[in-house]
Amino acid sequence: MESFKGKLAVITGAGTGMGRELALALAAEGAHLGLCDVAEETLAETRHAAEALGTGVQVSTFLCDVADEQQMLAFRDHVAAAHETDALHLLFNNAGIGGGGTITDPASRPAWDKTFAVCWGGVLNGVRAFMDMLKAADKAHIINTASINGFWASVGPHTPHTAYSAAKFAVKGFTEALITDLRLNAPHIQCSVVMPGHIGTQIVANSMKVLQQDPAGLGEEAIAAVRAQMVEAGLPVANLPDDDIRGLLRARAMEFEASAPTTAQAAAEIILQGVREQRWRILVGEDAHAIDRLVRENPENAYEPAVIEQMYALGHFKGLVRSVESS
Repeated sequence: MESFKGKLAVITGAGTGMGRELALALAAEGAHLGLCDVAEETLAETRHAAEALGTGVQVSTFLCDVADEQQMLAFRDHVAAAHETDALHLLFNNAGIGGGGTITDPASRPAWDKTFAVCWGGVLNGVRAFMDMLKAADKAHIINTASINGFWASVGPHTPHTAYSAAKFAVKGFTEALITDLRLNAPHIQCSVVMPGHIGTQIVANSMKVLQQDPAGLGEEAIAAVRAQMVEAGLPVANLPDDDIRGLLRARAMEFEASAPTTAQAAAEIILQGVREQRWRILVGEDAHAIDRLVRENPENAYEPAVIEQMYALGHFKGLVRSVESS
């Protein structure tokens, strides 16, 4: 699929970050868009920006929690009706949140389950919901967003990262399995797994908003767990009020976006080039390539602190690891 002009693309998590930049890049090339997100205001902003870029481009939007299969089926019906078609060319299962932390604390379960349901369940729901439309196209491509945490389940030695990492490993494995499945049963459909490193998006801030809808997201028990992690990392926060801890988390969200070595716009360009080239494995960012190499070279020691030191020495992950560990 060397040209996206006139193609119909569905993008989940299109309100901000890579989802928005994918929408804008595709609109600029003349693709029609079916967009969804859980945030109405940012989704509308993406729609207006995309419509301004693409002459004759049709953009539809739908509020949708990708973790809910019925909402995804309703999104599918909306796309088919809004664009008056039964065929879909590009499916970007991009939506994701970060959270959950440790599985050892029962209080973390609501946030843990929500993170896993969005990051993994959203991909599965997307593929299932839109499969018939993909099969109806002459050529189609499924693009599933995993992460470097889909092959390296860590953000450093002081922060548990089980829900997000487990979900992204599932996305990677699922997409790899799709290669053979589609080749046998729908050979005109290609698939790619996207594995970004540290990208300048609002995922940390957006994740906080999503998880705050659940009282356990940033409630007293969750904040207590965060405080315990900070104390274990040597930070003097034992007596800080809960609101101050929340303030530190908001500061971390801003630092995460500002310190990223790869912008969301650059990430979108890399992803689309990978789709054009029909690559099933798309690493995004020099840091993603670096950690991929380090893990492959020494898998037995991939989770030892020395690996972090190698990252520092190479100039990668300083902002990401420090910002995460400082929280």
